[in-house]
Amino acid sequence: MTRAPDHRDLSYPPRGMSRDDAARYVGVSITKFDEMVADGRMPKPKRVDGRVVWDRLRLEAAFTDLPEEKVKNPLDRMFEDG
Repeated sequence: MTRAPDHRDLSYPPRGMSRDDAARYVGVSITKFDEMVADGRMPKPKRVDGRVVWDRLRLEAAFTDLPEEKVKNPLDRMFEDG
């Protein structure tokens, strides 16, 4: 008996992702992902018949739009101390 192919065996991510895979793809827990979808930082899913699926390209765009951590450069920190 052969095993059905799993998308994790692919060398590229699928275009449509389950909630678990979408959360993993952007590097957060499912709980955090749900929070980010609810507050608009991550996109809402699409419905394909009975399945709820997140579009990888929309996830990437939303992730790109997240603010970056504000880290001061070493020179700015040096001048603050003086």
